[in-house]
Amino acid sequence: MDQEAVRGPGGRCVETTAARHMRDLDRAEALRLLSTVSLGRIVFTQHALPAVRPVNHFVENEAIIVRIHEDGALASLVAPADAPGVVVAYEADVIDSVTHLGWSVVVTGYARVVADADEVDRYAHLLRPWVAHRMTSTLRIRPDLVTGFRLEADPTQPVPAARG
Repeated sequence: MDQEAVRGPGGRCVETTAARHMRDLDRAEALRLLSTVSLGRIVFTQHALPAVRPVNHFVENEAIIVRIHEDGALASLVAPADAPGVVVAYEADVIDSVTHLGWSVVVTGYARVVADADEVDRYAHLLRPWVAHRMTSTLRIRPDLVTGFRLEADPTQPVPAARG
């Protein structure tokens, strides 16, 4: 499948990973790919420790929009009025479990609660919750650092069939 055996020192079989290349993504391609999926993971600080939560999102004008509920862990991401926001990371990916080909994007930036009531209403119609909690707030993550990579097959090597 994803591995092949080659003869190593002493004639023993050694498994190697199928040839893949990791290609860095530029900002525009990374944000475009991020906008093609609706589920990601937000990384934030909770009680001075890193915390991760899966959330659904959409991308608008490079910003990642996420809805939250008042009693959830993400409700702690309220920045003081004079701060640019709370530093978070946001990650999403699509990597095939058989071929191990796909992409991953990480955005690091500032999250801020959306204050404009009209925007909050519009986002409520565009981004439906996946859980049975009433969503009470919306976060906008403004990306400062956008990184990503694509795992691509070596064009000279056969690739296992992707799952259908």
